[in-house]
Amino acid sequence: MSSTVPNFDAYIFSKQPNYHEPTVRQEFAKAVPNLRTIVVYCYDPRVIEIPIAVAEEFDEVYPGTIVTDVQGNKVASSATLFEVVVAGGRAVDALRSITVAQHLFGIENIVIVHHTYCGATTFTPDGLIEAYKREHHQDIAALYERASISIGDFATSLKYDTRLVRESKGTPKHVNIYGYVYNTDTHGLTKLVEDKGLVTANP
Repeated sequence: MSSTVPNFDAYIFSKQPNYHEPTVRQEFAKAVPNLRTIVVYCYDPRVIEIPIAVAEEFDEVYPGTIVTDVQGNKVASSATLFEVVVAGGRAVDALRSITVAQHLFGIENIVIVHHTYCGATTFTPDGLIEAYKREHHQDIAALYERASISIGDFATSLKYDTRLVRESKGTPKHVNIYGYVYNTDTHGLTKLVEDKGLVTANP
């Protein structure tokens, strides 16, 4: 292993000479020029096909192809769907990613997907909190809203999560928000929540 530390600053846009944030933001948006939809789902390896199912449901391009420049550098993608992968597909863990995606690219749809046989259905908020006290000697009772910790009912969790996203200041009002259940066995999607965004008139 080399003891030489690479100059990682060379890969940080904000540290480049003549950095101008508005210009960089405008140019960076071209990396994924047609991004429209974010899908939030679980990191369970059994459900890695959720983005494919959502792409088919919303007529999106996923995973798309990588675009390179003449030097072979990866400069863009044809994908129109982005993934946010978190435990149980819970919205609480996706809020910052949604805000950043809007800032960098602009989005139209947020799709929250919970799946059958999810690990988040195997425990209760009290069970998790008590286990942390017993096993790690930490009181995490106030760390998260209880409704975001586990999944006791799919309709309830999706209604809560879509409302959480809608009420976040980091979620644009025009964005459509959906809640789906993914069947791990059949790979089918069932829509339980549809929350259309505000339609604004063109100036």
